[in-house]
Amino acid sequence: MELRFTTRRSDSAWVDTVWTCASDRVTEMTSVATPCWGLVFWQRDGRAYANISGPETGTGSAPVPEGATFVGIEFAVGTALRTVPTPALVDRGAELPDATRRTFRLDGGRWETPGPDDAEALVDRLVRAGAVVRDPLVAEVRRGDPAYASPRTVERRFRAATGLTQGAVRQIERARDAAASLAAGVPVAEVVVRLAYVDEPHLARALRRYVGRTARQLRAGDGGAIALDLGQRVTS
Repeated sequence: MELRFTTRRSDSAWVDTVWTCASDRVTEMTSVATPCWGLVFWQRDGRAYANISGPETGTGSAPVPEGATFVGIEFAVGTALRTVPTPALVDRGAELPDATRRTFRLDGGRWETPGPDDAEALVDRLVRAGAVVRDPLVAEVRRGDPAYASPRTVERRFRAATGLTQGAVRQIERARDAAASLAAGVPVAEVVVRLAYVDEPHLARALRRYVGRTARQLRAGDGGAIALDLGQRVTS
């Protein structure tokens, strides 16, 4: 039984990653913390569905429609839907109505359902229409540019835009990076040093909280289906 993920980085400033997935006799997976919100489109038995996914602050179990194919767009941290503030999506999501194989409804309009190769084209249209927006201060902070506001203002704006603190986003991103490194065969001690964990138990706690896997499981590809592209097919 397999859950086959592929993920690519995007060259759009509005998009973090674009991913695809196919489920083969998998009915449940381990969800993984993410600081991003997204749009998810999938088809099963000739029917089409569309959802908004929110940032996830921890790991857990999530159902998987068996025999479904998915396309997902993970938006950059600091972006948001005009009609749904990102803080309202943290650890939850929302189904989009009237989805078909060709179109879906969002922000009062109907949009063409994207494939993995034209996700950025959809995002460009959403941005031009004002359906997707972002806080420029948060975008600058994420790029590493010097902030023109006080640390307190930056943190307030960051949390208003993302629903998370800067520290929470860094911890989630670090744990995801650690998981990918371990799955690629990087030694545990090297991951601890490179990602500035205090020690191996500190790394283990982060993996347990945000990824739902141990270092051994990640290195061996064990533990069942997981919502993360680890550069391999994860079987259950």
